[in-house]
Amino acid sequence: MTRPPQRAGLRALLEDELRGLATIQASDRAWQMPFAAALASGLPLLIGAWSGRMDYGLVASLGGLVFIYLPNTPMSHRMVMVMAAAFGMTACYALGVMSHFLPGLMIPALVFASILVTMVCRFYRVVPPGSLFFIMAASIGAYSPVPPADLPLRVGLIFLGSLLACLIAFFYSLYMLRRRAPLPIAPLPAATFDFVVFDSVVIGVFVGLALALAQLLQLEKPYWVPVSCLAVIQGASLRAVWNRQLQRTIGTAVGLLLAWGLLLLPLEYWSIALLMMMLTFVIESTIVRHYALATVFITPLTILLAEAAVLGHGSAGALIGARFIDTVLGCLVGLAGGICLHSPRFREAVGTPLRRLVPRRFTRGPRPQ
Repeated sequence: MTRPPQRAGLRALLEDELRGLATIQASDRAWQMPFAAALASGLPLLIGAWSGRMDYGLVASLGGLVFIYLPNTPMSHRMVMVMAAAFGMTACYALGVMSHFLPGLMIPALVFASILVTMVCRFYRVVPPGSLFFIMAASIGAYSPVPPADLPLRVGLIFLGSLLACLIAFFYSLYMLRRRAPLPIAPLPAATFDFVVFDSVVIGVFVGLALALAQLLQLEKPYWVPVSCLAVIQGASLRAVWNRQLQRTIGTAVGLLLAWGLLLLPLEYWSIALLMMMLTFVIESTIVRHYALATVFITPLTILLAEAAVLGHGSAGALIGARFIDTVLGCLVGLAGGICLHSPRFREAVGTPLRRLVPRRFTRGPRPQ
C-alpha cells in the first residue's frame, strides 16, 4: 500500500530536518583559537573578580568579543579588521547606553545601529557572526542601569576590553602565522543595492519591530529579543533562516536547562569568571561544527554576561523563563523577516520605492574601464 504524496512529502521533510540536526560538520579550527577567545573575554572577568567589581569586568568582557572577528589573513589585514571591530563594538555599546537615558529613542537607535552595522559588514564581507555581537552590545547597553555620570567610565571599560582583545589577537596571530599560512585577501565583490542596502534596511526594521513587540508585551529587560531576531534573519536563504530558527529554539531550550542548573550552584566572582571562560572555549570549538549544540552553551554565557553582576537578587526560574520567552519571540519575528527578505514579491514592492530614495550616483554600477 503506497503512502499519499502529502504524507510522504511530510515524512521526507521531517527526516531532512532530523538529519540536519544530527549532522556534525567537519572543521580544521585549531584549539588555540578558542583558547585565545576565552582569554580575550575572560581576562577582564578575572580582573573584575580580583578587584571586587564584577560589573566593570562584565562590560570589558563584552569588548573582548571582537577577537571573534579576526580573519585568517595576513597580519596587516587581520589587525585592521579586528581594530575596526573594536571601534564598532565600542560605538554600538555607547549608543545603546545613551538610548537608555531617552527610552523613546531606544528603538530608533537600535534600528539605526542595525542598519548601519549590517551595511558595513555586508560591504566589507565581514566574517560570521557579522553584525550580531555589535547589536548584542547595543542591546545590553540599552538595558544597563547606568547613571549618566558613569557613561564615560562604561564606554572606556568596553574600549579597554576591545584593546586587550586586539593585543591578544596580535600575539595569537604571530604564533599561528608561523604554523599555518594565511589565506589570501579575497577582493571585495561589487556591492549591490539589494545585498548591502535593501537587506540591511529590512533587517534593521525587523530588529526594531522585535524590540517594539517586547516593549509592548512589557517584557523585563528584553535585550535578547532583537539579538535572537538578528541571529535568525541573517540566514543566506529562507531554508537557512528556518533551520537557524529551529536550531536556535531547540538549543536555547536545552541551554536554559543548563543555565538553570548552573544558577543553582553557589557561584561567586572567581567561579563565574572561570565558568564563562570555559563556556567561551566550548562555544568557539563547537560553533563551526553544530549551531544548535553551540547555542546550548551560548545561552548560559549570555545570561551570565548580562546578569552576573546581580545574581542572587532574583529568582533563577523567573530569569530562565524570561530568556526563553525572549528567544521564542525574537526567533518568530526573525522568521517573519526572513520570509519577507527572501520573497521576490516583497522585494519588488518595497525595494523599488526604497531605491528611489537613494541618489542615483550611489546605485550606478562601476564605470567601464
